[in-house]
Parts: sequence; C-alpha cells; structure tokens
Amino acid sequence: MMIGLGVEELSFEKLMVNNNNSGGGCKMGGGGVIREWKDIPMELLLRIVALVDDRTVIVASGVCSGWRDAISWGLTHLSLSWCKRNMNNLVLALAPKFTKLQVLTLRQDLPQLQDNGVETIANHCHELQDLDLSKSFKLTDRSLYALAHGCPNLTKLNISGCSAFSDTAVAYLAERCRKLRVLNLCGCVKAATDKALKAIGYYCNRLQTVNLGWCDKVGDEGVMSLAYGCPDLRALDLCGCVLITDESVIALANNCPHLRSLGLYFCQNITDRAMYSLAQSRVKNKHEMWASMKKNRYEDEGLMNLNISQCTALTPPAVQAVCEAFPALHTCPGRHSLIISGCLNLTSVHCACSVQAHRARVLHPAH
Repeated sequence: MMIGLGVEELSFEKLMVNNNNSGGGCKMGGGGVIREWKDIPMELLLRIVALVDDRTVIVASGVCSGWRDAISWGLTHLSLSWCKRNMNNLVLALAPKFTKLQVLTLRQDLPQLQDNGVETIANHCHELQDLDLSKSFKLTDRSLYALAHGCPNLTKLNISGCSAFSDTAVAYLAERCRKLRVLNLCGCVKAATDKALKAIGYYCNRLQTVNLGWCDKVGDEGVMSLAYGCPDLRALDLCGCVLITDESVIALANNCPHLRSLGLYFCQNITDRAMYSLAQSRVKNKHEMWASMKKNRYEDEGLMNLNISQCTALTPPAVQAVCEAFPALHTCPGRHSLIISGCLNLTSVHCACSVQAHRARVLHPAH
C-alpha cells in the first residue's frame, strides 16, 4: 500500500517523538500532546498508514471522521485482491471515500465484482490511472461504459479474462480513454476483434503494451490498425491469434521501430516472409540506432523477446536472420528470449553468444 505524499518510510520510533511522562501522552516536536488517537496530525497519520497493509488502512479509515478524511485525501494506491468474499460490497463502501485513488487492483480468483461496483468507482474516482479488473467474469458492458465516462485519465487497464465484454463497448472506451498506454485484453474473445482494434489504433495513439493473447477473432486488419496507429508500441502479445498472417508482422516491422517484445505462439500462418521483414526492419532503422547509441539510450536495442513456438512453417535461415539482426535475442541456456519450442526444424538456430561458446569449447577443450 502506498500513500502519495512523497515521504520516505519512517519507523514508529521516529514518528512518535519524545514521550511526555507528565501528561500521559506523546509529545510532538511542535509542542502538541497526543493523548488520543484522534489527536494524531494528518501528516503523521499518513506516514504511519504508509507502513501498514491495505486491510489495516481500511480499518483505520473507520476509526473516526478525522482519520477517514485524512486517509481519503492521502490514499492513492489500493489493492483489494486479498478479499476472497464480498469484494463488491467493499468497493461500494470504499470508492465514495477514497476519491483520490490513482491505482486500484481488483484482481479476483473467484468472480465477485459486479457492474454497480465499477460504476461506483467511475462515479467517484476520477483521478484513476491504473485499474486491474482481471477475471471479473460477472462484469458486462455497463462497466466499460461507466469507465469511459468517469475515468478518462486511465493509462493502464487490465480486463483480461472478462469474457462478457463486447467489441462495441471496448471501442467506446477507446474513444474516451485516449491516454491508455497499457491494455490487457487477454482472453477477451468477444471484445478483442478487428472492429475494436481499429478504434484502439485510431484513438489510443500512446499505446505501448497490448496483450491480445488467445483472442482468436483478431485478424490482420486489426493488428495492422494497431501498427499504423500506435507507432510507440513496445510489446505486443498475439499468442493464439490463429487468423493473423505475415501481413500483420510486416506492418509491425515497418511501423513500430520501438517494438521490443512480440508473441506469436501458435500463429501457424506466419512464414519466413514475416521473419525476413523483421530482420530487414533493423537495417531500415539503423539511423535511429546510431542516434540512440549517441544518447546512451540502451533500451533502444530492437527486439529483445520473440516467441515463435509452434510456428511450424518457419525455416532455420529466416529465423537465423532475425537472430543475427537483433543481438538481444538469445537461444543460449539461461537467457532464452527467442522461444522456438515445438519447432523441431529450428534446432539449428543459435544466437551469437551461443555460437561463440561452442567455438570456445572446440578451440579450448577441457582437459
């Protein structure tokens, strides 16, 4: 749990200054005496609260009106994922009080959250930037429409596993939440379609990370819309998107120079043409590489993770070309970032350091 005060963590010993023996209370540095919990100043209370977990914060907010008001104004991060029962009732009670929340995690093992809970969040938490609703199977489009109107500052949204959402509702959300940088739609089969991705690509141009894993209605049209509309894309998971072809990868290679991670697991329509387009994109972006090196921006190193497991149409020369174009891709033990499991014909593909290690063993065999 975090409190948005920008203060360093302090021990209780440092917080509760000088014991006042005569008054039976705790004397503050400014001369005031704490005889009851309600006497604790707001700043001190928030520093104490910063040391405890979310459950304790919720309990503390009910001690008295002063504590409730102090915590309500200071609390910016909250997780209720620990709640195994009655999460929705807890949200209904807390959202109107904690109006300054910026990060809210409501991940569930068993579905508890309902539309009226999300609507309450949208009605009161207008500063929300990061929201995790993963595995909220009971939610419907009502929730997305409410977030679209009440939380326009969202930059990170996780609705993975929310299988009831429609592509119409996602498109509506995209139009109104244009600051999104991270979007997780993994398993949202009805929501993640080409229609939704066209809207996302058109309105959410700041997107950097998108997870479309196992959204089997996603096709080339949708992925190409992302590639054209989101040039700052850094990570894209298309695992299990069985409809996509080389056209999707070519569009990404040509339009997303900052792409660092690409998941193509079980995309069996992908061929060597896609791999060569990735390799060639490295050459096309060479002027950007030199500029990055001059600025010591080591994060700009091209692809650093590529999953092509079960892409059985690929051949060793094409994948080797990608491996050589992007030095951060590794096949060597302990550094696997080029994942080729299930592709028995690609066992000859090796990264540069793996080849060097092999040569060293040949030239300097162990005695």
